[in-house]
Parts: sequence; C-alpha cells; structure tokens
Amino acid sequence: MIVRNENASDRAGVRSVNLAAFGRSAEADLVDALREHADPIVSLVAQVEGAVVGHVLFSPVALDGHPELRLMGLGPMAVAPAHQRRGVGSALVRVGLEHCRQLGAGAVVVLGHPWFYPRFGFAPSVRWGIRSEYRAPDEAFMLIELQPGYLQGVSGIVRYHAAFRGV
Repeated sequence: MIVRNENASDRAGVRSVNLAAFGRSAEADLVDALREHADPIVSLVAQVEGAVVGHVLFSPVALDGHPELRLMGLGPMAVAPAHQRRGVGSALVRVGLEHCRQLGAGAVVVLGHPWFYPRFGFAPSVRWGIRSEYRAPDEAFMLIELQPGYLQGVSGIVRYHAAFRGV
C-alpha cells in the first residue's frame, strides 16, 4: 500500500471510494466542493496495486473568537469496503496528521468514531472547552494538538467550511 497526495487523475477513484464507503453521494460531493473552495487542504489517497482504495481530506476549521489559530478538520475519510480493517484508514490518518503539522497547523479536530481516533492521540475536545458547531456526543468530537499546549487557555465552538452544511 502507498499513501500519497491526491492528484487530478485520482478524482474518479476518490469519488468511487467515497460512494462505496458511505453508500450515498453527500461525502463525495463534499470532497469535490472542498477541493474547489477550501485552502489549504490535505487530500491523500491510499493505493493498492494501482487502484485507489482509500481517501482522507483535511480542511481548515475556525475556532470562534480565535482567528489567529491554525486548525484543520479531518474528514471525510473513506476506505473501500473490501479494504476496511486492514490498516488503510490508520495509514491515511498518520500521514495526514504529519502533513497538517508540516503546514503549520496547531491542532486537528474530528467528528468520528470514539473507538478509532484515540489510537492516534485524539481526545474528546470538551477537555479543552471546545465543541463542534454540530450536535454530537462529547466522545465523538475529538481533537489532537500537533503543537503541545497550542490550545491552552482557549475555548469555543469549531466552525467548519460552509460546504459541510450540505452533508
């Protein structure tokens, strides 16, 4: 398996993976919208034998009252059903977090499975007094500081790119 930056020739494969993983077009449409309207983004694919089998996207998010902070949101992430539970998603997350660190992001948030993301260092965001703009259980909205202490003394609501409102 190879994890690498997405390129234009991967777009059909990325769309297919998102459609297969989610069973609907909303996440695939979100990826298309974020590619066009969000900056910077980290868009990675996992490739096996030349085929795209996984995809993850990280895009900027904002913390109310703290425009100076550089935060990224993880999602959507999709793995083709035949390749799930084989380390594809884990590899995408690890490489993606490193790309976000290299971009200068201080933290990454995710709204996702509480049994999956803690293995990478994510913890419930309520520990920092940070919540999602979307209604979600406390244990499902998590964050990781890429720079230790980056969120010390801040709190608020995380706002996602407007494209997420269509999901």
